[in-house]
Amino acid sequence: MQKGAIRVQTENIFPIIKKFLYSDHDIFLRELVSNAVDATQKLKTLASVGEFKGETGETAITVSLDKDKKTITISDRGIGMTAEEVDKYINQVAFSGAEEFVKKYKGQGEGANIIGHFGLGFYSSFMVSSQVEIFTKSWRPDSKAVRWECDGSPEYQLEETEKENRGTDIVLHINEESEEFLDEHRIRTILEKFCRFLPVPIQFQGEQINNTTPAWVKKPSELTADDYQAFYKELYPFAEPPLFWIHLNVDYPFNLTGILYFPKITKTYEIQKDKISLYSNQVFVTDEVKNIVPEFLMLLHGVIDSPDIPLNVSRSYLQGDPNVKKINAHITKKVADKLDEMFRTDRKSFEEKWEHIALFVKYGMMTEDKFLDKAGKFHLLEDIDGVFYTLEEYRTAAAGLQTNKEGKLVILYATNPVQQDSYISAAKARGYKVVKMETMVDAGFINQMELKWENVMFTRVDADITDNLINPDSATQSVLSEEQEGKLKDLFGKQVPLAGVKVELKGLGQQDQPVIVTRGELMRRMKDMAAMGGSAASWYAGMPDEITMTVNANHPIYQRILGEGDGALQEKQVRNLADLALLSQGLLTGADLTAFVNRSVELMEK
Repeated sequence: MQKGAIRVQTENIFPIIKKFLYSDHDIFLRELVSNAVDATQKLKTLASVGEFKGETGETAITVSLDKDKKTITISDRGIGMTAEEVDKYINQVAFSGAEEFVKKYKGQGEGANIIGHFGLGFYSSFMVSSQVEIFTKSWRPDSKAVRWECDGSPEYQLEETEKENRGTDIVLHINEESEEFLDEHRIRTILEKFCRFLPVPIQFQGEQINNTTPAWVKKPSELTADDYQAFYKELYPFAEPPLFWIHLNVDYPFNLTGILYFPKITKTYEIQKDKISLYSNQVFVTDEVKNIVPEFLMLLHGVIDSPDIPLNVSRSYLQGDPNVKKINAHITKKVADKLDEMFRTDRKSFEEKWEHIALFVKYGMMTEDKFLDKAGKFHLLEDIDGVFYTLEEYRTAAAGLQTNKEGKLVILYATNPVQQDSYISAAKARGYKVVKMETMVDAGFINQMELKWENVMFTRVDADITDNLINPDSATQSVLSEEQEGKLKDLFGKQVPLAGVKVELKGLGQQDQPVIVTRGELMRRMKDMAAMGGSAASWYAGMPDEITMTVNANHPIYQRILGEGDGALQEKQVRNLADLALLSQGLLTGADLTAFVNRSVELMEK
């Protein structure tokens, strides 16, 4: 029997391992199973190059739970270890056996796909164990089995033992503080989270818990649409089917595989983030991928797998690395290329999906300039009648009527087509093209695109009277006399219920509404941004609206009202017209709304 002290830098390493090495104690099972997979893959590599000439036989990894003995055992039929290798890989903490192996067998068979490393990964077992035993027998001919034991102090024992089969059994004697891990459901949950796509079968309680060949490790040419849909259902059993997907498959200048799915996102915005999982050679790493996946694609679902993304000792937190930036840029390009291809090959289908795609595209155009450059080909503006335009198509269709004196294309938009129907109808009557801007990012999108698109500005359809939407102050002359205008303005000045409303008389068309309430584009836009939270615009949130009440002096109704001899009746009629205009903008509430209803009934009776 050999006894000795584990050769570490300090005797305090075990308390550090137990408390601080891994933030999540569940990790111990992932590390040990990963090491078992590593050992199994090494055996397959040795067999493929002819060094191992025996029968590989059954290579499944078994995780066993014994509640009575309070043990968890991880068993593999991999390469095993000799006494010398145990001393080298286990007693010399942080020496990486995988690193040495990869150097020797790089590019041969599965040798390039080594998952883990011996060393600190193994020592994660002491987070939950009062004692750890290793029973191992090397693949090498005539090797003798050995048993290693340690109780969490730097002292260990290493001795020969009896073991029939090649491979390694690691037995964890669970400590009192960690008895939660003796629960079968808890272990199954951990295995399904971390090990569900490992490339070697994992058995627990007589059942295989993993899919060894998930869709992303196959070539796109080997998969059908049904295969992609089935894999999505495997990842998200209760989700609606995805709109479409992108299969990532890169081996130079970095390794990256994976499948990203576009989920359906409706106007209710029931959005779930953190639905992309990061794997390293099929070992689950984290759901936190914001450094790898561009921010505007964080709403996508799926899997990305890359051994080139550097991880710290727990594999859970990403470190800064040039590869991360390259992968980020590649994913952006792949998404842009896929959208462009869909638009070009089947525009009708693309338009049908636009309601769900728009959020991704607009957010990407706002945050990624490289995406913005490509998105001009497939970003769409949808008008009120459901007709879709690219920016250039809209410019061609609308420029004749919607180019202002400064030479800018004025894109008229509605945020709530139902509420803004009267304004939309008036704009359409003049031949204007009104587009819908209803997503949660549109307030920011409009501001950004005015800066990034050349000679383009946005104006909400209710920001001014229709005659002034393209070029302000272009209204026609009033048909009322100066005296009539004065009396009408006086009547409205007394009857407008809201403080701070600017009342003005203009000679609009007879077909226009008698009273039109508008809210200035700039202030309303700032308030919209403030309502979304943050930015320098937040101080606008408490500012009053800039409300203008435009009285259409050319509407025939005023000739009749001004001809009334009853001053009280005139006031009630004017008040009702003002209230109707306020109501159209959602500005008539409470007691004012009640009074409007009662007054309307009274006027109808007369």
